[in-house]
Amino acid sequence: MADKKIKKADEVKTIETLRTELAAKQTEQIEVKRGHAAGELANPRVITSIRKEIARLHTAIRAAEIDAAKESK
Repeated sequence: MADKKIKKADEVKTIETLRTELAAKQTEQIEVKRGHAAGELANPRVITSIRKEIARLHTAIRAAEIDAAKESK
């Protein structure tokens, strides 16, 4: 399970790819919250992990935007 979180150093994603992943995670978060409210969620720790993944995606998008701005100057 820990292997899933390890990213390759040469793996570079575009801003558009990161934004599509972000949108997918946000919809997943909505569904998980809905399931938790309905009492269908078996593991509530999923909510925390999804929230952290969303924060990581926001950070990666911002870093990519800053890099793109530096390259354009």
